[in-house]
Amino acid sequence: MTKLSVNVNKIATLRNARGGNVPDLIKVAMDIEAFGAEGITIHPRPDERHIRYQDARDLKKVVTTEFNIEGNPVQKFMDLVLEVKPTQVTLVPDSVDAITSNAGWDTIKHKDFLKEVISTFKQNGIRTSIFVDANTKMVEGAAETGTDRIELYTESYAHAYLEGDAERCRAGILPFIEAAKMAHSLGLGINAGHDLSLDNIKYFKENIPHLLEVSIGHALICESLYLGLENVVNMYLNKLK
Repeated sequence: MTKLSVNVNKIATLRNARGGNVPDLIKVAMDIEAFGAEGITIHPRPDERHIRYQDARDLKKVVTTEFNIEGNPVQKFMDLVLEVKPTQVTLVPDSVDAITSNAGWDTIKHKDFLKEVISTFKQNGIRTSIFVDANTKMVEGAAETGTDRIELYTESYAHAYLEGDAERCRAGILPFIEAAKMAHSLGLGINAGHDLSLDNIKYFKENIPHLLEVSIGHALICESLYLGLENVVNMYLNKLK
């Protein structure tokens, strides 16, 4: 079964909108685990507009499943990850002013930089993953950095699925199938995330070989507004079986 890691950034966004501690991010993360999720993901950004760096420290004390911290490996981010020592760090090349992640790494152009960063994390016992587009060349480049896993950036798949046409869905997922096969052949673990939802997750899971983990936040929290958080977590788990 593919693991579900829930990104709780949107919980932090809601909390920060009014100040104070409602909703309580730490309690929500603990509840999500109790509902059956196998991981918690956060993506702190330098301006701390949703997840604060202190949240990472506080979550480390209570997360009992896998703890995944995503972000651009600027020095401040690296220092935080090395201090907290999560289960996994996912390297994402987003700019400081990015609303959300919108591209994977050019693993060929940035190979030397990534090798250095990944080596540092792995020396500290932290599993590493690189956010990449569904491009076999970028997957090959990722393997040369020494990373443990890749995370496939799934926005293009989600857009193709939204069209609702079987032919477009198939065309949209083919690059991901090829990238996953390439990654597995090179000894890389395969994660995925971005714009995955209750609508499109089952088709993705059924077609992507060797899928270890999906990280889902925005859609899951939005769906929970209508259906309830515990219910939605379990709906994802059922689709990932």
